Amino acid sequence: MENLDNTDLQILKQLQQDSNISIKDLAAKLFLTATPVYERIKRLEREGYIMKYVALLDKKKLNRGMTVFCNVRLKEHAKNVGANFVKDIVALPEIIECYNIAGDYDFMLKILVADMASYQDFVMNKLSTIENIGNTQSVFVMGEIKHSTELSF
Repeated sequence: MENLDNTDLQILKQLQQDSNISIKDLAAKLFLTATPVYERIKRLEREGYIMKYVALLDKKKLNRGMTVFCNVRLKEHAKNVGANFVKDIVALPEIIECYNIAGDYDFMLKILVADMASYQDFVMNKLSTIENIGNTQSVFVMGEIKHSTELSF
């Protein structure tokens, strides 16, 4: 963050809240003209501060209302085994996030499915076919208290 000034940080904050905001409207919020704001955004993109722009979707309306966190312990920890596991996990669309973690388990998966029957089907027909899984522990979300995509700075 050493290359970022307050204006850069304000641009990032505004874009996190609404990445669809026009350059003109963003410039007005920052009391600047459009050209320097546009140039700063392009620099932030080039330097990797802005990785991409996305639309946030309503998972319930798209029949993915059940969130499950699944902890996975591998049987073996050889480099190629872990790489194969990651390749298999990335290919499953129900898994929207995967973290390599420390502790009793090796990975934490965030899975979105329609309901319990869908999760059972996912476990039986997809997750269980992945080699080298020693055991799993599933945690079912009863209610979402806080969900944010914004980074604070």
